Amino acid sequence: MRKSILILKSLLLSALLATTAFAAQKVNINSADAATLDRVLVGIGPSKAEAIVAYRKANGAFRSADQLASVKGIGLSTIEKNRDRIVVAGGAPAAPTKAGAAAKPTAARPAAKPAARPASGG
Repeated sequence: MRKSILILKSLLLSALLATTAFAAQKVNINSADAATLDRVLVGIGPSKAEAIVAYRKANGAFRSADQLASVKGIGLSTIEKNRDRIVVAGGAPAAPTKAGAAAKPTAARPAAKPAARPASGG
């Protein structure tokens, strides 16, 4: 009887420690690769993790966890399940560009000079 109680206590302690360690994992959605996103986020499998990385490459860094809802196949309920695991850090948001098109720098226009006043003779 004593041995079974000890085993039960050990199992409960192990489960508690495993849950704490698992809940402590966080992932930066702006820098993590697909394998890490798949491993850490609940309800995100390999294809959704790849979709997150592809969206990030096409549209720039995420500014908030809620922006993940823009990724096909990810809804607000999935974001809420993972809110404590998601970190949004690093990388300034990049402007979206068309695929295959290089961004063209815009030339600055010179400032207009004020009109010269005619010299008054006197």
